[in-house]
Amino acid sequence: MNDLSDQWEPFGRPLFDDPSARALSRVGVIDVGSNSVRLVVFDGAARSPAYFYNEKIMCGLGAGLSETGRLNPSGRERALAAIKRFQLLAQGMNLPPLTAVATAAVRDAEDGPAFREDVQRETGLRIWVIDGEEEARLSAQGVLLGWPGSYGLVCDIGGSSMELAEIREGRVGRRVTSNLGPLKLQAVAGGKAGRKAHIRQVMEDLAHRMGPQRDRLFLVGGSWRAIARIDMERRGYPLHVLHEYRMTASSVSATAKYIADSDPETLRAACGISSTRMALVPYAAEVLKRLVRTFRPKDIAISSYGIREGMLYEQMPQRLRDRDPLIEACRFAEAKDARLPGFGKTLYDFVLPLFRSAPPARLRLIRAACLLHDVSWRAHPDYRAETCFDNATRANLGGLKHAERVFLGLALLHRYRNKREGTRFEDLYNLVCDKEQLQAEILGKAMRFGAMFWMQPDVPMGEFRWFPQKKVLELRFPKAASALYGEVAEARLMSLAASLEAEVRVRMMPT
Repeated sequence: MNDLSDQWEPFGRPLFDDPSARALSRVGVIDVGSNSVRLVVFDGAARSPAYFYNEKIMCGLGAGLSETGRLNPSGRERALAAIKRFQLLAQGMNLPPLTAVATAAVRDAEDGPAFREDVQRETGLRIWVIDGEEEARLSAQGVLLGWPGSYGLVCDIGGSSMELAEIREGRVGRRVTSNLGPLKLQAVAGGKAGRKAHIRQVMEDLAHRMGPQRDRLFLVGGSWRAIARIDMERRGYPLHVLHEYRMTASSVSATAKYIADSDPETLRAACGISSTRMALVPYAAEVLKRLVRTFRPKDIAISSYGIREGMLYEQMPQRLRDRDPLIEACRFAEAKDARLPGFGKTLYDFVLPLFRSAPPARLRLIRAACLLHDVSWRAHPDYRAETCFDNATRANLGGLKHAERVFLGLALLHRYRNKREGTRFEDLYNLVCDKEQLQAEILGKAMRFGAMFWMQPDVPMGEFRWFPQKKVLELRFPKAASALYGEVAEARLMSLAASLEAEVRVRMMPT
């Protein structure tokens, strides 16, 4: 069989139909943490999985562990009940055997082995207890699932521990663990002053062991996400997507003060944080302030991916890890939902002449938009544009900054609508500058025009020629397909030309 991979450039041949990738298409993981027990079932494009099922029970297994040395009795009962439920759900979903891991509380408690025996006896499920360094490694791999080739320091905070891991060139380097989990900090003697001294001492030791870390800081864990939600509330930030949310050292300091000065119940309700989590947030904020002050990262990013995603990443062959999670997810969506799967690549080739000088990061978004241009066709025509924007900005897509989400959303909105004014999303538009908004509009209108020309794969679609200095947009069209260039198509071409401030020339080519 001939190698057809070159026919798929620049996308690369899709891997989600390959047996090794398909085997990862639905995987269940149970994470038994110090504060919560969670079941996640991943589904979809193996390189950028969707959350087919996601349920969390706040059990508080590690509450009181520092004083008693044992798991919280009520938390132990709740955790066992949750795991029984999760096992039955997995059986109902016809999943492969679940993978279950436990972290700090179970590994530190003297009755941790007995708890594991209870779980295995009553459910048949074996829980693997991982040490702190392994927890750090898996959390870092979760970050790599969403940020291939990323670099910096990953900090995962749980209820009873906090881990650090270094990532460089897509690999995990040094890693350490500590007792800086909020549940354990509650038991530190000396009140706030005692905690502050303890956190500073432990953090200085971690810095000595990890060495200088001046790149990006990736924050993993429920307490960090809760702080990020509060930071959004304080700032009035319009896009409530935690993954890839960015913070600065000054915003961390301001939000820590905001937490200290606010009524916890009012803040909890405003930000949608559980009461169990909110009780830990002030302790986590003290740790985060010292973490940022000690390591002085160049920027701070929230990661919704952590240990569970790291376990999935562990099972991936390297060739799958090397793929772009955004493009793979978009390709999977096109194959599953588009009316004409495969047309996204044709459309990309068609609009590309308008973006010849675009950098690779922009070309990547253009590829994604072309793959997604038709996946929302089932939505009512009156709401299709807004559905596209909503999906792009809020969907589970890895490797997207918030500004890139808005750019992608605007492009897809303009795929179905000439004007972006008058939608319920206008407060999000300012996350990208006016110039970027115009570029998204041009892309959307180019896709809107190109989508008029569904053709057989071996029939020439025509091509754009764009002369930016002369402001001339030329459409070369095969004569055999001239009947497709009707009134609606012409109107869409004129709309694109208006956004480009260009003169249009249409030339029919011999077949």
